[in-house]
Amino acid sequence: MASDTRVNDVREELVVVPLRHPWRWISGAVIVLVIAGLGWSMSEAQIQWEHVPGFFTHPVMLEGLLNTIVLALAAQGGAIVLGVVIALMRLSANPVARWFAVGYIWLFRGLPVLLQILIWFNLALVFQNISIPGLFSVPTNVLMTAFVAALLGLGLNESAYMAEIVRAGLSSVDEGQTEAAKSIGMTPMTTLRRVVLPQAMRVIIPPTGNNFINMIKGTSMASVIAFLELIHAANNISSRNLEIMETLFAAAAWYLVMVSLASIGQHYLERAYGPR
Repeated sequence: MASDTRVNDVREELVVVPLRHPWRWISGAVIVLVIAGLGWSMSEAQIQWEHVPGFFTHPVMLEGLLNTIVLALAAQGGAIVLGVVIALMRLSANPVARWFAVGYIWLFRGLPVLLQILIWFNLALVFQNISIPGLFSVPTNVLMTAFVAALLGLGLNESAYMAEIVRAGLSSVDEGQTEAAKSIGMTPMTTLRRVVLPQAMRVIIPPTGNNFINMIKGTSMASVIAFLELIHAANNISSRNLEIMETLFAAAAWYLVMVSLASIGQHYLERAYGPR
């Protein structure tokens, strides 16, 4: 009994001291000071901030925004479709199809996107006409507009990455799922559509969403061939009023809006196909 009393007395004398983290407060204070310093510097910079909202809704800027969205959606949509086809060829038992897919991925992943855009845009220097004998013949200069060149450069490059993403997603599905589908009489295409792809989407969606965000920003490379996207629109406006930084900040705001909306969409898609 005496020993128990002593133990209780010792426990009552113990004082719980919370663990202190001084470096958390110091690092937090440093971050706040850096942000405040940047904010103060920007406020003192020689930028006409009151002009930025006007450039944000400028007709040329809105036209560039629309072209950016159309180009990004068209290039990404085409890349997804083509990527699925190349991924299936990559997994095919046919050696010709498999090696073609390997070469396709090697080629378009190995060349810079800007180089691909420039090659397509200058294709008329090599082929004066694009034709299929007996069907049609079109001058390359007429067919290969700035939009088409940008679409091919961005879309084909992205399709090579999408092929690898889709291949990884399909490979992540257990083979037993396919065998079970075959055992109940499903055709290969039905098995792919109803069994394999829904499960593979958990692996496919996250990197595809990231790639689409990169695609939105990657459309800026089309400005080098005078395609009117956001960067080219900002340059057109600033060439008239010389307010370069103001128009660039307006374009930057639109990029942030588009990326934010794409990120929200990616979040809900991941949640829809995520574990239940």
